[in-house]
Amino acid sequence: MIRGLIGPAAFGLAGAAVLVSLGAWQVQRLNWKQSLLSEISDRIAALPVELPESPAPSIDNFLAVSLSGRLTGRQLRVLTSRQGLGPGYRIVAAFESGERRVLLDRGFVRESRIGEISEDARLDVEGNLHWPREWDRIFTPEPDGDLWFARDVESMADALGTEPVMVVARSSEGEASAVEPWPVDSRGVPNNHLQYAATWFSLAAIWLAMTAYWVRRLHLKRA
Repeated sequence: MIRGLIGPAAFGLAGAAVLVSLGAWQVQRLNWKQSLLSEISDRIAALPVELPESPAPSIDNFLAVSLSGRLTGRQLRVLTSRQGLGPGYRIVAAFESGERRVLLDRGFVRESRIGEISEDARLDVEGNLHWPREWDRIFTPEPDGDLWFARDVESMADALGTEPVMVVARSSEGEASAVEPWPVDSRGVPNNHLQYAATWFSLAAIWLAMTAYWVRRLHLKRA
């Protein structure tokens, strides 16, 4: 009789072991992600350096930089909203610094104050290089003139004639008061590994409970 229960019990334990291993893997991923987020936060808050000659997303994302130059009069509005401030736009402008021409995310302006911002000014900027992953080819609407619905560095650079490099301002001396910097932070980096781990461990517990119920039913039938 007991031999007939070995197979179902082994199957149940094997399934639970797989689910537990997946949960443990997510715990390892959680520790890795927390370490990564700490490194990103340190990188964001570091003393700014000059804009690298050829910045790349793989190594320069979130790098703190400083640059001085002028707005060229060409800019895009990215429709968004900000908690406590309501609807408005991110302002992404073409910015000339020496011989370089890059994208500058100037910050957020309320919809009611869009007419107050200047498009031609000299600025001293401190911020961070960033290549946001907001654009979805399926769900993000196409731009309507200078109105955009997500930041896409490559496409925006083509539209404004700049390098595919974006500096998100942390502070801008000379900036219009209507524009409020919206600096990058590590909260934009997804970290769902704790929830995933809890899900796998919960499934393992349910699997074991179901296995115990199944084995007990088989035992009672054969008793």
